Amino acid sequence: MHNLETLARGAVEVATQAAELISQSFEKSHQIIHKGAVDLVTEVDTASEQLIKKELHARFPKIRFHGEENGGDDWRTGEVWVVDPLDGTTNFANRLGHFAVSIALCNNGTPIAGAIVNPINHETYHCWLGGGAFLNGAPIKTGNQSSLNDTLAVTGFPYNRRENLDVIMERLKIMLMHVQCVRRLGSAALDLCHIARGVFGVYWETNLKPWDIAAGSLLVTEAGGRVSRLDGSQMQLDSLELLATNGILHQNVIDLLAPTI
Repeated sequence: MHNLETLARGAVEVATQAAELISQSFEKSHQIIHKGAVDLVTEVDTASEQLIKKELHARFPKIRFHGEENGGDDWRTGEVWVVDPLDGTTNFANRLGHFAVSIALCNNGTPIAGAIVNPINHETYHCWLGGGAFLNGAPIKTGNQSSLNDTLAVTGFPYNRRENLDVIMERLKIMLMHVQCVRRLGSAALDLCHIARGVFGVYWETNLKPWDIAAGSLLVTEAGGRVSRLDGSQMQLDSLELLATNGILHQNVIDLLAPTI
């Protein structure tokens, strides 16, 4: 097995290449396909995934691959790259410049290295298990907010929101009553990056997929934060729900959301 830092830096190189491909297409019109009622994919998602798969295989030929758009190997077994080639496709398709490339290396379903790149502002995050979290090469840490009233929170509205609107709105109402404010930006990967760098103190969302959160969840824990399910139990990448905080506020949020679970 390669050194974890080497794997993380390799992921950065490949994610940067994919980000360049995406940014070159940002202002163009796109072929939009609906995977679901409000779940989009464009030709750029597919091209990015093809590039990432090819470049990762060239660098690390023995490591298998699983991507959002075309699937691949079972990410729960052995060493597998778990990739979201364009997290925030709806933003991208509407020319809203907030989306990311996310690449994680998982070992038996647990993230051990990762990279996330924002193609528009060129913010590059990377991490590896036990190695810390970094933004553009500099170490980052979660915030030290200890009061929810002084904390900016972030959430997402899942693709199945129309079927689950009541509980989504109930949780949003609770959090709006207790935090400084709540943002909804449209990229789970970048939401986790902003927890890791201390912008947000709390992030919660449901119906997330492994490729959305694999790299970002490791980034948060390596930056000193905490990640779990909404009830505080251990989160797996296929738990379909996530609570990420600076750690200090974690139990507070669990207690607040408990009546909704």
